[in-house]
Amino acid sequence: MKKIQIIIILLSIVFIIPTACKDKLPRPEIDRPANLVEPEDHNFSFENPPVFKKEGELKFIRKGADTLISKIDVEIVDNDFDRALGLMFRPEMKENRGMLFLFENEVEQAFWMLNTIISLDIIYVNSKGEIVKIYKNTKTKSQESLPSGAAAIHVVEVNADYCEKYGIEEGDFVEY
Repeated sequence: MKKIQIIIILLSIVFIIPTACKDKLPRPEIDRPANLVEPEDHNFSFENPPVFKKEGELKFIRKGADTLISKIDVEIVDNDFDRALGLMFRPEMKENRGMLFLFENEVEQAFWMLNTIISLDIIYVNSKGEIVKIYKNTKTKSQESLPSGAAAIHVVEVNADYCEKYGIEEGDFVEY
C-alpha cells in the first residue's frame, strides 16, 4: 500500500504541480533581446510607429555588368537596440526606401519578422558588397529564423517584391 501512495505522490509532483504553476513561472521576453538598453525616448508601438529618417542612399549594381539596377534612400541601423527594432511596428514603407543594417563583424546573420507587419525582401551582403542571400516576400509577424547561409556584414530590407520587380539577384552588388 505504501508503494502505491509513494507512486501517487511522485506522479502528483511530476504532472500536477508543474501544470498548476505554469502560469506563475516567469516567461522570457521574446520581442527583443533582454540585454538591450532601451532609449529613454522609445515608445514605439503599432499606434506610435517609428518614422523613416533618410540617412543615406544605396545602389544595387548588376554583377558582371557594373550597371545601376536601382537606387533607394536608406535609414541606417548600426546599434543593437535599433537592429533589434528594425522595421517593427511600421505600417508601410515607400518603394524607394529601405533599411540598411551595419554590423561590426562579418559572420552568418539571421533575421526574423516579429512585430513586422509589412512583408519584406531581406538581402544579406558580404564585406565585398556582394549579395549572398535574398529572402523574398517574408512572412509578416513570424519568428522563423531567416539565416544568411554565408558570412554577411550588412543586411538590406526593402518592400516585398522589390527584388523581383528590379531583377535583383544573389551575386549582384550594393554600394552605399
